[in-house]
Formats: sequence, structure tokens, C-alpha cells
Amino acid sequence: MEHTSKLIKGSLSSKLEGKKITLCVTGSVAAVECVSIARNLMRHGAEVFTVMSEMGTKIIHPYLLEWATGNPVITELTGQIEHITLAGKHDGHVDLVLIAPATANTIGKVANGIDDTPVTTTVSSAIGAKIPVVVVPAMHESMYDHPAVIENIEKLKLMGIGVVSPRMEEAKAKIPDVDTIINFVLETLGPKDLTNQHFLVSAGPTRGWIDRVRFISNPSTGKMGIALAHELLSRGAIVTMVLGPTAQVPPIQAKVIRVTTSDEMMDAVLKSLSDQKTDCFISTAAVLDYVPSKKEDSKMASGKSGLSIELIPTKKIIEEARKKFKDLFIVGFKVESGITEKELEKRARVKIDAGICNLVIANDEQKKGVAFESDTNEVLIVGPEDSVDKVPLASKREIAHHIVDAIVNKMKQ
Repeated sequence: MEHTSKLIKGSLSSKLEGKKITLCVTGSVAAVECVSIARNLMRHGAEVFTVMSEMGTKIIHPYLLEWATGNPVITELTGQIEHITLAGKHDGHVDLVLIAPATANTIGKVANGIDDTPVTTTVSSAIGAKIPVVVVPAMHESMYDHPAVIENIEKLKLMGIGVVSPRMEEAKAKIPDVDTIINFVLETLGPKDLTNQHFLVSAGPTRGWIDRVRFISNPSTGKMGIALAHELLSRGAIVTMVLGPTAQVPPIQAKVIRVTTSDEMMDAVLKSLSDQKTDCFISTAAVLDYVPSKKEDSKMASGKSGLSIELIPTKKIIEEARKKFKDLFIVGFKVESGITEKELEKRARVKIDAGICNLVIANDEQKKGVAFESDTNEVLIVGPEDSVDKVPLASKREIAHHIVDAIVNKMKQ
């Protein structure tokens, strides 16, 4: 009978379905994040096996990670040659070894071929077997800035080992947030079917200023565009993001251009398309259709009995992009509210029939868990002729996977 902890596998996406990952835990206080790391890897479909150093077991108990993963935890190497079983040169080895957290001590040992703990021995075997290895440093800033540690991290990179940069806070090189680590793994293991192709993704809201402190906007967070950027990066693409005002964190591997207004977004998109050959423009941004006709130079006085603001229409970015770049593959997004699925498809198809978009992703914001501010979405992927695919409610990362699959298929045609 399968361990009940494994019932969460694939609940967020199938990106890691069929993948086996070894999670190596060392003696940093950041080891308290390992349960979340393991569980989120599993939510994307992975099978997770844990290897702990002796010092790692002094931070969290192996029983906790056995519960989290549903698999026995390796705390010592025995006649079972666990390091070879997991990371040897044979067909059954794991797909990736993740050291999270990695102390300065462990980084130094791995960089110099020293294998005297279950973690370092497993990693040495993985390197020799050419299994992908990802290291997540976590230590005090003074240690992270030590010349030997800097040199050792560069050695890891030269060996082809992925290094996830820490968060520098409170004089510490803290372990990155769990989502950053998971996305790095997804990018490492993703299919490389978009290698060296450039994608431009617009995301987030825009603002129409009324005066110096007031504006109109919409509830867009940019989550869908950011999920698409992560998906594209995981498949080898080069990604530029034009991002409206949002608290969401874009992927560190993407070039990010921050904008606020609809005009700024228009200018940034067209400039990016002019500056660099682009294979596809994905317009997920919720650009305002109407903005105030003028912005007051100072803050308007409050307490008035009424106030009228004239709104004027904005130019459509995808239409301007199509005028200037006739052969560009453009993916548009269309949000409607409270209409039938048939009508949603019909409205989405207008931009395709007009030759503006190659694909349109449509959704209905009135449905629960769909569109603005949510972590989930449900979409129709509408293409030329009668092409339409419905993707049921799922995480935005899973939706992004389906959208990029559709883009890849259409671009090949």
C-alpha cells in the first residue's frame, strides 16, 4: 500500500510526473524549509528520496522527512550502497539531486571532491554519473562572502551544477523561498524544446492616472504571465517580461522591464520587439481599455459633492504589434464575464479571424477560481478554423504548461 503522504502527488501539476529527486539536507537552520520543498516537489508529481548529513538530523528529525516524502530517510551509508542506488550509473537512478540547504562546509567538500557524509558521497556519485545537481546555499553573509566560498561556488558552476542564489537579508544569505527553488528544479528538468527562442511576455495591470495620487486600474496580479515565463524558461526559452505594477516576483532568469501606464507598456513592447528578434509575443497583461483624458498636475482637493472624469480609449498593443511585425506569432488573452462557453469562444475568435492573433486564451472571470488574483485558472485555447481546447480548473503553472504546449504545436505548423 502506498504511503498516504504521497496522495498529494500531482495536485499542482504533472510537470515532474515520473521524475525521481534526491533531496539532500545539511546542517543549516534553513533545513526547516525542507518539508515544504519536498511536499511541493511532490505536488508537481515527483517521487522524493531524502539523504541527510549527521548535522542535518540535529536540525530536523528524519521521521519528519519520512512522513513528508513517504519514503525512508537515508542518514548513513550501509552495505546497501544507498548512494549508488540513488545516484549511480544505472537505469534506475534519480533524475536530479537537490542540496537544500547547502552549508559552506558541504559546498567546499562537493567542489573539491570530498565525500565523507551521506550527502557529499551521494552528490559525488551523481556528478560522476552526470545526473543534474542543484545546490541551494544558506549561511551567514560573512561566510558567503568568504573568498574560498565564492571560489567553490564558481567551481560548482563550472562543473555544470545549478546554483540557486540566496536571499540577502539581515546579514544572512538566506535560503530562497520555496517557489523559487521549485521553479529552478522545473527549469532544470523541463523539456528543452524552446532552446534559444525569444519570447516576449506582457503581464500585470496598467494604471490610468487621475492626479498625482489617484488612478484607475484592475485586479490583475500578473500571476498568469509569470507562470508562463517560468514555463518558457523551463523549456530553454529566452524570456523578456514587460511587467505592470504588481507585488508578484518575476523569474530571476527573465529580463524584466517595469512599466506603470498603458502607454509605457505599449512603448516597452514595441521597443523590445524592435531591439531583438522575437519568436513569440504573449500578451497576458490586463491593459486598461480606457484611461482618464488628462492627469491633474497636483492632487485634487477632496470633499467635492461630485466629480466627473472623461475616459478615452487606449490603443490595442497586439494590434500595433501586428501592424509593425507581420510575421510575429502573437498570443492574446481575453477575459469575459458571465457568458456561455460558446460565446466565449466566439468572442475569442474575432482576433484570430482578423489576423491579429495566432492563438487566443479566453476565460470567464465570474467562474470561481478563474482569472484575476487567483492561483488557479480555467481557459479555452482558441486557434484558427475550429481549433479549440478547454483546460479545466488547475493551477496557473499547469495552465501555463498547456498553453505553451499549444504554442509549440502551432509554431511548428
